[in-house]
Amino acid sequence: MAIKISEKAHERIKDIRISEGADEETALRIGVVGGGCSGLTYQLDFDESGASEAKKDKEFDVDGLRVVIDMRSFLYLAGTELDYSDGLDGKGFHFVNPNATRTCSCGESFSV
Repeated sequence: MAIKISEKAHERIKDIRISEGADEETALRIGVVGGGCSGLTYQLDFDESGASEAKKDKEFDVDGLRVVIDMRSFLYLAGTELDYSDGLDGKGFHFVNPNATRTCSCGESFSV
């Protein structure tokens, strides 16, 4: 499996999807783009169209949630866990990426 999603993150994703009016078939698109303090930044979005053959997207079912990752991002994200925190230390989604050799202090960007 390319990515793991914690139970807390899974519940939060479902809540956000419902609040945005997206149906259960809408996929979660996870990507990596250039930017941030360390050079690469994580990107989360909903994608109604799902995987694209032209982009060579990978599509996974993670505990009933459709997840789509483009091939370039897939190389950076293999083995990563997506978690969600709502505590005092920071609220939001957090990536635990075993491929990252360096991350910024806020955890929003990384390098390999």
